[in-house]
Amino acid sequence: MPKIDEERGVEDVTLLILEWLGEQGVNAMIRMDAERLADNAPAWTFAASGGPLAHGMRADGRTVQQCLSVALARLRDSGLSVPFRPSTALAEPRLEEPS
Repeated sequence: MPKIDEERGVEDVTLLILEWLGEQGVNAMIRMDAERLADNAPAWTFAASGGPLAHGMRADGRTVQQCLSVALARLRDSGLSVPFRPSTALAEPRLEEPS
């Protein structure tokens, strides 16, 4: 897994996670919905299906960090261990170093 530029943050990690999921045979995307944002609803959506996922999954959040955090937890609950853990503050995500 490549290293991220820690000055840039979640956008780098999101792309790396999407790429890693693709390598596992999982179709995945992250989206922002302007209509939901205007309605003050959670505007960020992560969706994934295929590969080792028995069923498709979706996660929503008010921020991209929140959305990604929920998505990673749901992916892990589905048995797909993404090599990434968000920091406790969810502001500075970090990739895990391989063992």
